[in-house]
Amino acid sequence: MATRKIAILTSGGDAPGMNAAIRAAARTGIAKGWEMFGVRNGYAGLVDGQIEPLGARDVGGILQRGGTFLGSARLRDFKDEPVRARGLANLRARGIDGLVVIGGNGSQSGALALSRMGLEVVGVASTIDNDLAGSEITIGVDTALNIALEAIDRLRVTASSHKRAFLVEVMGRNCGYLALMAGIAGGAESVVIPEAEVEPEVIAAGIQSAYDRGKAHALVVVAEGARNNAMRLAEHFEAHRGQLGFDLRVTTLGHVQRGGTPGAFDRLLATRLAAAATDHLERGEHGQLMGWVGGEVRATPLADIVGKPKALDLDLIKLQKVLAQ
Repeated sequence: MATRKIAILTSGGDAPGMNAAIRAAARTGIAKGWEMFGVRNGYAGLVDGQIEPLGARDVGGILQRGGTFLGSARLRDFKDEPVRARGLANLRARGIDGLVVIGGNGSQSGALALSRMGLEVVGVASTIDNDLAGSEITIGVDTALNIALEAIDRLRVTASSHKRAFLVEVMGRNCGYLALMAGIAGGAESVVIPEAEVEPEVIAAGIQSAYDRGKAHALVVVAEGARNNAMRLAEHFEAHRGQLGFDLRVTTLGHVQRGGTPGAFDRLLATRLAAAATDHLERGEHGQLMGWVGGEVRATPLADIVGKPKALDLDLIKLQKVLAQ
């Protein structure tokens, strides 16, 4: 029987823990007697034929590194079947019959499309946005959340010293998970997320209330995908000076959240999901996403998760408001 050849690809936005997933997929595959390959620069590299052998030593020393050492790139044209066919042909020319795709929504859309073209594909849930159905928490979320929380804690020190209000914008695309959790954990007065939009006047009233209660500072955590993001709120408050009580400053965390050294949780999650991916390929179970559900690794068909919204527990908004009093 011929030795199986399996490739590993990271796609979309980088997330702390991706390297741990690459390492686990490569080494568990090698332990099964397979030849492993790495695809450079995501689907763009797949289409361009940037596919290299991946040995056990090639993935040494990457466990603690943020980002993805294979690189990542977005390729909008991958939605076109002729473009995907070029990538598939590059795999088949090397005798590669399976693919592990580490990434979020867009990445798993590509994985599903390749699966429907006859390739054995297993996805691994990885995105700091935590907006991917099929996994309660995805690779990179915990580290990104802790980076945001550290920034909020530091800003609170300055805010209290100068009796200021801070608008802190965090990443998350159109999902408010990071903002909501950082707001609760960081003791924010208000949280603004796409799933529960708040008008500027309501935010202003909350900040003014904090000022009237004698608080030394006020913090508002804003998701980048909210209609009233930090920039729009700042513009509104600048045009309506005197609504807040506090002097206002704005901090946008941006991509600093992506580049952190992965914490223990993300390293372990990545390792377990990627190891499960190779186990499923070994059993002939593909076209699935490996995610974390109910405290364990579970597989969900890619067709059931791609393009499906992931609900956020909005009862936590009520809790945040209670705790902010």
